[in-house]
Amino acid sequence: MVNNIDHRQVRPTGAVVTGRSTEGGLGIALVDSVPLVREGLSALVMRTRGLRWVGAAGSPHAALQLCERFRPHAVIIDSGLDPRWHLSRMLIGNDSDLGVLLMIREAQRNTQYIAGAIAAGVHGVISRRSEPPQLIQAIQRVHAERRYIDPTLAPALGTPKGKGGGPVMPTHGQQPLSRREYQVLQLIADGLENQAIAKVLYVSVETVRTHVKSILRKLSARDRTHAVAVAFRSGVLTVNQEEHPY
Repeated sequence: MVNNIDHRQVRPTGAVVTGRSTEGGLGIALVDSVPLVREGLSALVMRTRGLRWVGAAGSPHAALQLCERFRPHAVIIDSGLDPRWHLSRMLIGNDSDLGVLLMIREAQRNTQYIAGAIAAGVHGVISRRSEPPQLIQAIQRVHAERRYIDPTLAPALGTPKGKGGGPVMPTHGQQPLSRREYQVLQLIADGLENQAIAKVLYVSVETVRTHVKSILRKLSARDRTHAVAVAFRSGVLTVNQEEHPY
């Protein structure tokens, strides 16, 4: 018996799943320590056509055993149980066909966590407060498209604070940064390299390099570190303690 797996919620399969056949629906697993959440999600999945409930785990260790044994198409992980994306990385490393969807708690609703999760290979992020239809859509898109970002979490990926998400104005007559340049600058400030930024924004590394060059030119900065310093001094970037709790 696998420890910490909620066996009451493992649907009878008759045999261990050994492939990715969608016969009977997409196999869905959950990693969450709250029994009520596990019960609720199992009910939602089992009444949704095209989905099949595989089971739930209450700890990272049990999650690894669950996914290895039953090989679901997608696994939903409570961000509170994966604070540094170690579990997500291990699951993806063990099974490249597995779709990983993180349910984001308020404590992790910030740029560092969400950007880091995507850079770590997570295929989708969704708010823990989402309505059931949105969660079902996220599961389906993670499986079909290998990516999903909850629109309510998009601001945590560096959306400019200006009205309408328009250009961000540096001071002293410098050229304004575009919305995308601002996002790149925010991710640079959070410590991400070009390859990780490209993965977060779903663009090529060359596109990120082009944005970085434009940022350096517009801010009259020598390098990336100098650009971040200039941005904070001029007010283009600000420290928000609610979005950056650690």
